Amino acid sequence: MTDNIRTIFNRIAPVYDQLNDWLSLGQHHVWKEMTVKWSAAKPGDTSLDLCCGSGDLSFRLARRVGRNGQVYAVDFSSQLLEIAKKRCQTQYLQPNITWVEADVLSLPFEDNQFDAATMGYGLRNVTDITRSLKELHRVLKAGAKAAILDFHRPSNPQLRAFQQWYLDNLVVPIANNLGLKEEYAYISPSLDRFPTGNEQVEIARQVGFAAATHYPIANGMMGVLVITKF
Repeated sequence: MTDNIRTIFNRIAPVYDQLNDWLSLGQHHVWKEMTVKWSAAKPGDTSLDLCCGSGDLSFRLARRVGRNGQVYAVDFSSQLLEIAKKRCQTQYLQPNITWVEADVLSLPFEDNQFDAATMGYGLRNVTDITRSLKELHRVLKAGAKAAILDFHRPSNPQLRAFQQWYLDNLVVPIANNLGLKEEYAYISPSLDRFPTGNEQVEIARQVGFAAATHYPIANGMMGVLVITKF
């Protein structure tokens, strides 16, 4: 991760959840539940949430793995991790979550450590998608699944046009009112650079995942990559 991207996420940390609501038309909670379900995390598992942000997926994973399970929540933004920790103290019954400030391109974990993993809105922002997936493959146990949720450019031209109109006319002005116009101007170019679902499947297979499926949701404006290590 570059220092520039880290700076962006540190700056947007106080309004990160609000902006996710606006970006996703309020639907990101549903998609996060789907993502955790697709990770196949079960009671007692040791699980990993990469690019954890303010902790939404981490908390869902913690509920799924239960008291005998463990969640390691990783983010490179110290400010977002602080918000996640505060949310954990005030909104949840002390789940078994360890908060880790680290770069997903160089994870501070042993090989074959995790039973399941999730990532929400992070893969699009890493500087090296292939390396990120390689690191994920390294730390997962054989048979483990990971589910990766992110925004996408839809293939349908009308939907692409709607998405761009929505970003330009609603999301960026809201961000501008919060003094974060420059920080949220990166969204459109990041969507343009992001590999399609089929391309993500190909990259996952190249780095060693035996099974990879991409599920488009929200008319292709969102997607979940589900990958399995054998």
